[in-house]
Amino acid sequence: MKALITRRSIIIASASLLIALIALVSVSVFNNAGPVTGFANTVTRPVRALATTVARTFGNIFASIYRYEELEKRHEELLRRLARYEADFRDSVALEEENARLRLALDFRDRRPEFKREMVTVESWGADNWSNTFIINRGYMNSEVKVGNGVATEYGVLVGQISEVGAMQSTVRTVIDTTFSAAVFVGGETDSTSDGTATAKGDFTQMRNGLLLLDYIDDDVIVLTGSTVVTSGGGAVLPPGLTIGEVVDVYNHSSGIGRYATIRPLRDIDTLQTVFVILDFENPD
Repeated sequence: MKALITRRSIIIASASLLIALIALVSVSVFNNAGPVTGFANTVTRPVRALATTVARTFGNIFASIYRYEELEKRHEELLRRLARYEADFRDSVALEEENARLRLALDFRDRRPEFKREMVTVESWGADNWSNTFIINRGYMNSEVKVGNGVATEYGVLVGQISEVGAMQSTVRTVIDTTFSAAVFVGGETDSTSDGTATAKGDFTQMRNGLLLLDYIDDDVIVLTGSTVVTSGGGAVLPPGLTIGEVVDVYNHSSGIGRYATIRPLRDIDTLQTVFVILDFENPD
């Protein structure tokens, strides 16, 4: 058995040597790969073609991965730039709104020079379902605010009154709060010597609808839907001429005596951010 293996090994080695010699002679004589090498190339061409295709495919895959990583980095950079631009835009909008508020504040001062006022910030809103209030950032330690001071917007729209003063904060009851009450004129009349007056006051049922009541209306007062309601200055608590709202509907009392109406505030109270406390004023009375 061992001799058979040895003979086979000798035969295989001899054949291999012969093929190598033939290939060498072929290259030398024909100055090319020769028939043996050509045959080998022919036999291995599909394998080499497949290897080339696989290499090209993997090359394309690696190039795509590299391109994807580059695009991902570019995308992240664009997102960072967009975030900066959005932040800059928000800052510019905030500055523009602040400038607009300051311009209106100056206009309010020019239109009502008899008012001593202070601009304050709304810090929070009351969570009580039985009232409608908000907190401002002024109290007796950092301001001259006192109970009863009117609180208005830069347009001269009354939104409430100071109801409680703390050290650094104060509570404002809005015009739709159930405890609010003010003498008013209807139709935009601001002459405090007029005889025709009414009372604007909060009402629990109407408060949930964002409205307040107009009641105790003098018989000679004309009240129509859309009529403007302004403070009369009666009682010297609130200054005259501050707009409260517009009449929504007019009703007759169930007793058949007198009328009442509902008023919608001119300002959306829930969105207030900056308001003015009227610290003092000259009353024509």
